[in-house]
Formats: sequence, structure tokens, C-alpha cells
Amino acid sequence: MVGAGSMGMSAGAHLARRGIRILLIDAFDPPHKEGSHHGDTRLIRHAYHGGPSYIALAIRAHELWNELEEESGDTLLVTSGVLNLSSPQVYSYRERLEDSLRLGLQIEHLDAAEIHKRWPGFTVPEDYMGLYEPDAGYLLSERCVSAYRMAAGEAGAELLANTRVVRLEERGEGVSVHTDKMGVFHAAKVILSAGAWFQTLEPYVTLPITPVRKTVGWFGTAGAQFDAGRFPGFTLNTPEGGYYGFPNIAGTGLKIGRHDGGKVWSPGEPYLPFGSDPDDEGDLRKALEAYIPGAAGALKRGMVCKYERTPDEDFIIDRYNGYSHVWIAGGFSGHGFKFSSVVGEILADLAETGTTRHDIGLFSLSRFNLNK
Repeated sequence: MVGAGSMGMSAGAHLARRGIRILLIDAFDPPHKEGSHHGDTRLIRHAYHGGPSYIALAIRAHELWNELEEESGDTLLVTSGVLNLSSPQVYSYRERLEDSLRLGLQIEHLDAAEIHKRWPGFTVPEDYMGLYEPDAGYLLSERCVSAYRMAAGEAGAELLANTRVVRLEERGEGVSVHTDKMGVFHAAKVILSAGAWFQTLEPYVTLPITPVRKTVGWFGTAGAQFDAGRFPGFTLNTPEGGYYGFPNIAGTGLKIGRHDGGKVWSPGEPYLPFGSDPDDEGDLRKALEAYIPGAAGALKRGMVCKYERTPDEDFIIDRYNGYSHVWIAGGFSGHGFKFSSVVGEILADLAETGTTRHDIGLFSLSRFNLNK
């Protein structure tokens, strides 16, 4: 396994539990702040915009998080409810609502008046609509990675942390993995889940994945109405951009980030800290002032993280170039963390048998013409 962040660590645990010998190699020491899994929290939603395949995976992911939580004895998932808000100029929830109801999800379609009545902290124009998922919530992301790391280790997986893969080579029906510190390892099969660092594996692997610098901020709130237990997680689709956020958890402030936009970054380039650009705070604050003004208080904390975007923002989970012994899991485009529990299960299936019961046709690498 090359890359042991959220996806890789989950896959390592699933494989090791099946009695398969697995070596996890990561350039850092997970959980860490060099990838896409830090920053305390990630939303977990079920009423997904990608259609029934995504919804089914989200439901299974939730089940697996519950199992991991019970096994670890630690709180990993908080059912806060998630409110999806949108301007009709940007997005309609019609298809998502139909898919969700057909698959038996608990879902409510709300107008702006009902939204303001339930959560007075939101100030949205009267033509905005909401889709509320009472069974959704947020994951405690670093705890989740730590729990999978412990599960993988207890099941027999080995981890090489702070070890960079510098080259990959074909070796008959296997792969030779060259590292910067620990020499060369030979594997019958390899899973590549390098996140925003896939470019470091070129030219062996060339993928349509663009690393992007993203920012999130935690802001002071006016009153207990924004506190965890009262305020939901949320997504917010506006003409100005798409945002997501979390309630004020134990006084840390309301967390908000922007899903679209961001600045392209490449491994080896400087990774500027939060506040290097006035828009790091300013863009987030503008959204709060317009739509959640009571949470537009003083900035308590700011952080940068990395997205790894594909052109269509769907994932890549597939064989690489038809090789039976090389699997790719990448391009999770800022919305993949919630799925990492089930992605690990899928990767374990593929590595073990070459197939999976889950519908992953949407994530085929062949949808991109890489020969252009």
C-alpha cells in the first residue's frame, strides 16, 4: 500500500483482518497535516448528489464507521443532522430527493421559512430550499484514521511511516517499490492511494488529478444556538460559491470551508500557511456575514489542507492501465473522507479477488481519455 492516509489505512485494516499480509508505506506519520484528513471534522451525508451509487456507498460507509467506533471504544461519528441549503439558481434537490426517498432515507424538504424557524442562525433568501438529513452528521477525522491504524496494526499490518516511495517498477506479475530509507520491497499486488501526492509517483503513474490548496476557518459565534447538539452540519450552495460547515464544538467556533475554488499546488512547491492570502479568511467571512451572520465573529483558528480533484470530481477506483496487480484509489475531490471506510472495503475486495459487490462503475479510470 503506497499512501496510508484515510483510504490507505482503511484498506490496510480490511486486508489485514482477512489474513492478507500487508505493508503500508506513508511519506508522513498518519494521522498528519500533510494530506486531506486533518482539521478535526468531516461531514457524513447520505442524500448524495452523485445518484444511487453514491447513496448506497454512503449508507455502507456509515455502517462501517459504527462498527469501527464500537471496536475502538472511541467516539468517531456524531449524529448532528446535516442541512443542505441551495439557491435555485445554483442547484435543485429534486433528483437527490427522489433517489433518497426511493432508497429509504429519512429526509425532509424545507423552505426558507421553516429553515429559519428551526435554526434561526441561518439567514437565507426566501427562494432558497433545504434538504435536511436527521441521521447524518460529522466524523472526527483524525480519530478515524487513528482507529483504523490501530485496527490494522492489531490485525497484523505493518506500517513504514516517514518513508517516501521514490520509484515503482514492473516486476513480472508484481511491482518493486523503491523507498528513500528502507530499500526496495517486492509485492504481488500494490494499491496506490497517494492522495494529493500522486505526482510524486510519475512517470509510473500519470492521472488526471490536480492537487489544490484549500482553507478552513473557525469563527466565534453569538449564543448557544450555534453549539453542537443544536446546530447542524451544513452545505451551502450560493451564487458566490459552495460552502460547508460544522457547529461550534466545545467552544472551538463554527467551522466553515469552501468546496469550489482554491489554488493549484504541486508537490515540492511552497505550501503557504493560512492567512498568506487575504481571501483565506475574507472569502469565508463573506459567506458567514451573508448567510450565518451570528457566526461571523472573531477568527479563532485557520488551517490549510489539500484537495485532490478530478475533472468531474468523481473518484478514481480502478486497475491502472489494465494491470491485474496495480489498483488506484484517488481523486477524492474534497468529498471522499466520509467514504473511506467503504473504500477500504472495496480495495480489499479488489486486491483479494479482483471484484467487489459495490457499484464502482462511476469511478472507472477509462472515463478519461488519457491518450490525448
